[in-house]
Amino acid sequence: MPAPASDRRDPQDIFRAFLANKGLKSSRQRDLIVETFLSSQGHLRVEELMARVRELDAGVSQATVYRTVKLMVECGLAEARNFQDGQTRYEPGDIGGSHHDHLICTSCDTIVEFVDDRIEALQDHVAAAHGFVVTHHRMELYGLCGPCQQAQHKAAMPS
Repeated sequence: MPAPASDRRDPQDIFRAFLANKGLKSSRQRDLIVETFLSSQGHLRVEELMARVRELDAGVSQATVYRTVKLMVECGLAEARNFQDGQTRYEPGDIGGSHHDHLICTSCDTIVEFVDDRIEALQDHVAAAHGFVVTHHRMELYGLCGPCQQAQHKAAMPS
């Protein structure tokens, strides 16, 4: 299903409109944090985002980064993820229909994002069979990645 037209706007515009709606001011530092977050790859801890932002502007405070991440989550630009390691990581939100699922290695913490339309269709089918309409979901599959499987196999082999 395509995203609503309002979600096809530039993420910075979405964020600025959200701030204005809440009676908050846009700032150069907030814009920098949002831009840095959205241009980053992977799943970032706030500390990692803060380090990247401070490479560009050493004057950005820790509190500003934490508050801005919280606001990005509130407006849908970011999603908090907890992958069983006790660390909250953030990734861009699903604004615009960019939904994906995750494979997480329990040994090295590698996170692989994937999209499989067959899984999405099967979830809808199962939900409908039980009288549900899926509004949102998260799928996280935990196991061992290829390199960790190989390392485990080598460690188990007698020398």
